[in-house]
Amino acid sequence: MTEKLTITALKSRAIVAPLARPVRTAVGTLANAPLVLIDVETDQGVTGCAYIFGYTPTTLKAIAAFLSDLEESLVGQVVAPAEQARFYENRFRLLGRQGLVGMTLSCLDMALWDALGKSAGHPVVRLLGGLPRPMPAYDSYGVVDPIEDRGDLERSLERGFRAIKIKVGDGDLMRDIEMVSGVRDIIGPDVELMIDFNQSRTVPDAVRRIDALSNFDLTWVEEPVPAEDFVGHAEVRAASTPPIQTGENWWFPQDMAKAIDAGACDCAMPDLMKIGGITAWIRAAGIAETKSIPVSSHLFVEASAHVLPVTPTAHYLEFLDIAGSILQEPMLVEDGKVTARGPGLGMVWNEDAVARYTL
Repeated sequence: MTEKLTITALKSRAIVAPLARPVRTAVGTLANAPLVLIDVETDQGVTGCAYIFGYTPTTLKAIAAFLSDLEESLVGQVVAPAEQARFYENRFRLLGRQGLVGMTLSCLDMALWDALGKSAGHPVVRLLGGLPRPMPAYDSYGVVDPIEDRGDLERSLERGFRAIKIKVGDGDLMRDIEMVSGVRDIIGPDVELMIDFNQSRTVPDAVRRIDALSNFDLTWVEEPVPAEDFVGHAEVRAASTPPIQTGENWWFPQDMAKAIDAGACDCAMPDLMKIGGITAWIRAAGIAETKSIPVSSHLFVEASAHVLPVTPTAHYLEFLDIAGSILQEPMLVEDGKVTARGPGLGMVWNEDAVARYTL
């Protein structure tokens, strides 16, 4: 019975997992995925799993230490993600829940939902009131070279992807034009194309570049200016034709509400690790519904496949598989779509790979 599922231990492991395709951005290159694996053990022998994406290996030791300190407050509690979220919101009210604290609490929430799903024998999407269904996904690239990366882009099309995202802004405007033009020529007019500046431009430069790239039929332009600059995003949005996308750096639904009130975006992309996990995602989805804003996911393909089916304005699932190398069964793409698996979040660690990549 899941109502008596009680936490007995909280364990973590720091690893650096290889990426099948390194991601180059305007602010640096991600060659590997620094992860902290979370295991919430319970009295029924069920273990809830999730992972934290640390962005850089220098964060991993601090995250693991923080998780170790949280264990005492968790052991003995019944698994109830909303109750745990409320408890930690109060506990860290004075400190705040941004940064590593927010990342850790969000992913702990995902592990708790995973435990509930496994205990019930259902995928998490069923516990949320939905059903596993194929969600349209876009293949997420970094900065690309249309000549060198042509084979990869064509393989994306062969896998059924009907949308591609690339990162721009790492050079001058002419470089952006050549990159976007080259990719559009490869994928053709019927595949959607998104671009991501990764917060690299000023408002005037973002407006200038977007205006020059608008002829390439862009589905959205992502984070053209620093993420926390809601006013700047609103200014770019007012001066630009393509929809403006942001949200992967919102901390909990409160940030989302502020950004939307500021008119910062046409589309929203909450990150499960920063928005507050699955518990807070549901609140964020409600905010987006009231404003009729399309919602896409950022990273965390396994859990995103569970929350998007119950998101009223669901748009796209970002396919950038950062944990597939340490899972027994990496997420599959079928005809450009991803479907939630179970029980729980459908994740089982490949212990041989975990041992190989453990710091």
